[in-house]
Amino acid sequence: MARKFLYLIAGLTVAVLALMLALWFWSDDLTEMAFVPTTSFAEQQALPPETWENPSMWVARPGKKDDPSRWLPPGFAAPQARLPVAVFFLHPTSYIARDAWNASLDDGASRERADLFVQGMASPFNTAEAVWAPRYRQAAVGAFLTAKQEAGQAIDLAYADVLASFEIFTRHLRPGQPIALAGHSQGAFLLRRLLRDRVAGKPLAERLVGAWVIGWPVSLTHDLPRMGVPACTRADQPGCIVSWLSVADPAETGMLLKAYARRTGLDGQPVGGSAFLCTNPLNGTPGSSAGAASNLGTLVPDFEARTGKLVPKAVPASCGADDFLHIGPPPKLELGAYVLPGNNYHLYDMTLFWANLRADFERRTQAWLANQK
Repeated sequence: MARKFLYLIAGLTVAVLALMLALWFWSDDLTEMAFVPTTSFAEQQALPPETWENPSMWVARPGKKDDPSRWLPPGFAAPQARLPVAVFFLHPTSYIARDAWNASLDDGASRERADLFVQGMASPFNTAEAVWAPRYRQAAVGAFLTAKQEAGQAIDLAYADVLASFEIFTRHLRPGQPIALAGHSQGAFLLRRLLRDRVAGKPLAERLVGAWVIGWPVSLTHDLPRMGVPACTRADQPGCIVSWLSVADPAETGMLLKAYARRTGLDGQPVGGSAFLCTNPLNGTPGSSAGAASNLGTLVPDFEARTGKLVPKAVPASCGADDFLHIGPPPKLELGAYVLPGNNYHLYDMTLFWANLRADFERRTQAWLANQK
């Protein structure tokens, strides 16, 4: 098992380094050659919601053995009591091959990476009594690096799975039980649509303690008005949206903005050039700054041992005029080889602020519960 995990990490390292090389040369042609599938889009049968009644269709769910979302950093105390909330978490892209536009549900490598992502990114929410993280036929990473028609089809297929799994999630809620929604990268991109289609203007909106839409821009003009939930303006505000994209300085964000501009907003209009939401995870408010002393703990990974440690007061955060979350010069932490060119800390959006994200979730949940009284 240990050798298998080391092979996984080695493969992921090679793939990420290849992506870094492609982005470093800033070449659309090179990027497409490395990651965009050259095959035609394969139409696939829609899966009914009942498919997700099978526990194997979830990375995390109540009662699941070896649930990665229940992991905690060594020495971090487990909660004495769970919050009566159910979390629906969408993991980021873990399928980096280019032999198909969508990952197969039984693709071993992408499943292993998804488990690792859920361990690091969904664990801040595990003070909740239930964390649900579905497996879905995610779009290949190359779908976000091209404007080809097949890319949109791949994303739509992934979203259909998300909708079906969310139906099962809601069926397992207790009457009136509050919910939290969270996702990163592709997960955040799809979560925007889920908020529009399943929360905005519906009874679930009244049960939402918060939505953490991280690692994909939320356009203030083209997305937020359709999501039916306001942006968080206070640290203790429940029922609102949190979002940020992390970069260190000096930052080169041109490639990120180009990928953002390839997709349309929730209103169907181009989003290129539109401002997007930046919430400071250190203080829970938008457009603000906070020093490293406010950072309760950055999760520094140990990929080989499949664990990590919390390091407090190491990373500051400031929402810049460009709407990115700036963390100052690259932190002097052993984060691994996954910082992308241009000082893009995309893969660390959530783990840089692991303990603050956990506190933010707990604070907004408690505020929602207090409002019910």
